[in-house]
Formats: sequence, structure tokens, C-alpha cells
Amino acid sequence: MRLALTARHLFDTGSTPAEVYANLARRTRQPLRSARAVCAALAIPAAEANRRLDDCYDALLASPRPGSEADTGELLEALGIFDIPKQLDDRELAIIELFLTAIDALGGIRAGHQHGLARWFTTGNLTTAYLSLTAARPLARTGDPTRYWTTLVAAGELLLTQPSPDPRLTYALTQCRTRATTP
Repeated sequence: MRLALTARHLFDTGSTPAEVYANLARRTRQPLRSARAVCAALAIPAAEANRRLDDCYDALLASPRPGSEADTGELLEALGIFDIPKQLDDRELAIIELFLTAIDALGGIRAGHQHGLARWFTTGNLTTAYLSLTAARPLARTGDPTRYWTTLVAAGELLLTQPSPDPRLTYALTQCRTRATTP
């Protein structure tokens, strides 16, 4: 618990999660314990933190090289290990369900795009996820363009019901409506 308090103090001084991890890992020489402390300081539930850290333990935390703490911290942050999960309401959950339907209708998705979407879903950054999906195109052989664009129309309409929606949503929704009606 003391390590988590140290992490919280480092956050209070303006450090990023990657910097906090690097600082703690250098001090303790215990990368897993340091990563858990960063997660605890960010109020990421322990079960979720353990699940995330289990996924990357062998590659990043099991055999650390001295002097690699900053690089490891940046990788952990880029992987979303330190993403703070947002408590989603029913509307947001419905939007994510529509996004998942659209992803299925894409007919295939790049791993990096899928990773980014998963992070945006976790943090509740649904506008960015929507704009990212509207920039993608269904694959010719395996995708279902009609289902893809009509699903994104429904998701965009739900996104516009939030208070002060991002102005880019209106343009993206218009583009989706056009593509949904064009064979």
C-alpha cells in the first residue's frame, strides 16, 4: 500500500503513468509490484489490474533489463495497462454494441485498430472510436457494407444525443448516411 501512496504522490506532482512506473521500478527493482502500485493509485480495480498485467507479464515484467524502466513504462501505457475504466451508462453500452456489430460487418480489422478501439471502449472515448470506424471501409470480399454503414448511422444518432456532442459527429454521421444508401 505504501508504494501505491508513493505513486499517488507522483501523480499529484504531474507525472504520467509511464513516468510513475519508471520511477517506482527503478527504486524497487520490482516491476510487477510497481505496475500494480500505479494501477492502484489510478483506482483501477485489483482484479482488472491483475488481468491486464497477466497479459503482458512474460513479455515486459518477468525479466527486466536494468535501465529499461522508462521504455517499459511507455509500453505499459501504450498497451492500455494504465487506462482508467469509465463506468458506462446504458446508452454508452448500446453504442458499443453497435460498434461491435459494425466491426463484425467490416469483414476484418487490423490488430492495431482493434487495440485502439478496445482502449477507447474502456475509457469511454466513444466519439474517437466512432470517428475511427467511420474512416474505415468494409473489406470487399468479407465485409457487409450495408450493415456496416447502417449500424454506424444508428451509433452516430445515439452519440448525438449526448450533451454538447463533438461537432465532427454531425459530418461523420452525414457521410455514413450517404454510404448506407449508396450501393
